[in-house]
Amino acid sequence: MKKVFEKIIEGILACSGFVTSLTIVLIVLFLFSEAVGLFHSRVIEEGYVLALNKDNKVSELTPVQIKDVFDEEITNWREVGGENLPIRLFRLEDVTRYYTEEQLGASYENAGACITDLVERTPGIVAFVPRQFIVRPDSVHLLWDNTISLKDVFAGAEWFPTATPAPQFGFLPLITGTLWVSLFAILIALPFGLAVAVYMSEVADHKIRNLMKPVIELLSGIPSVVYGFFGLIVIVPLLQRVFDLPVGESGLAGSIVLAIMALPTIITVTEDAMRNCPRAMREASLALGASQWQTIYKVVIPYSISGITSGVVLGIGRAVGETMAVLMVTGNAAVIPHSILEPLRTIPATIAAELGEAPAGGAHYEALFLLGVVLFFISLLINFTVEAVSSGKRK
Repeated sequence: MKKVFEKIIEGILACSGFVTSLTIVLIVLFLFSEAVGLFHSRVIEEGYVLALNKDNKVSELTPVQIKDVFDEEITNWREVGGENLPIRLFRLEDVTRYYTEEQLGASYENAGACITDLVERTPGIVAFVPRQFIVRPDSVHLLWDNTISLKDVFAGAEWFPTATPAPQFGFLPLITGTLWVSLFAILIALPFGLAVAVYMSEVADHKIRNLMKPVIELLSGIPSVVYGFFGLIVIVPLLQRVFDLPVGESGLAGSIVLAIMALPTIITVTEDAMRNCPRAMREASLALGASQWQTIYKVVIPYSISGITSGVVLGIGRAVGETMAVLMVTGNAAVIPHSILEPLRTIPATIAAELGEAPAGGAHYEALFLLGVVLFFISLLINFTVEAVSSGKRK
């Protein structure tokens, strides 16, 4: 009977492991399936076209060029490979500037014919209108509407998913913002975390350790939004005064908040790993004439490197994936940062801020899922890198 019971328990444990692994695989597949649709979406907003005069030789524009044209940063067709001709912009709401209500009709039933006629007789025009308003497609020149490419996404320098007529899905500002904040967070947290762990494990007496350990572990249970409020009220104004910034919300504020959030994980895991170093190894080192600090550096830390690595990985994971606290203190500006003192935006903050507003199944929605895939690979790369470094040190 006992063996049967053990077999049942063994089967339950095996099933639990299988279900957990399958769930993780399904989550990753779901992310990929939702994200890949972005590269099947068109550059120009769905249902719309960019119509040019028949004599205009420009046949294709990149998403950045389309945005610059409609932002009036490009004002001549010569700048995009066309003739020396001024660009005239036309949007659907501009139709009343060219035609009266009588010409358009009571229900705008003649609007399509009017717009098509306007494009036919205006050499430098570019009209952003619904496709059904071009009633004679052969009499005008429609810009080629490519699908969104990998280059547009991963090398794009602007994130503006609601821009018209061509949304901008450049990931570069968000990726650099995430890496920038996470890097400085770890640079701040790791020395402090390692120092506190060494103190608690090797230097502090029993009473101090028993007092500090519960307090540090309590920090890991504080909700991230509370850290965000602390950063917004204390850290942001402090940085604004110290560095004389126009606004205190910056990458450095996010890094400091993330460093504080990662400290409990790094300290707890690292301190436990150091305390597991055999007493005999410490005594042997001291017996050979090494000082206490030499023993810590030469014996305890090398022996505990695997646990220290685990603490670092968990701390980095907390920093890379954190959402609310970062959203509150970094300024939420989707631009490529040139300094840690500038506002920026991270991938998790972007997903949290925009997913509720993105139409399900649209390009914006798919782009946010693709950001989730990028975040997954960033975390995976960090884990592999730290493990490789740790394995190299153990050899």
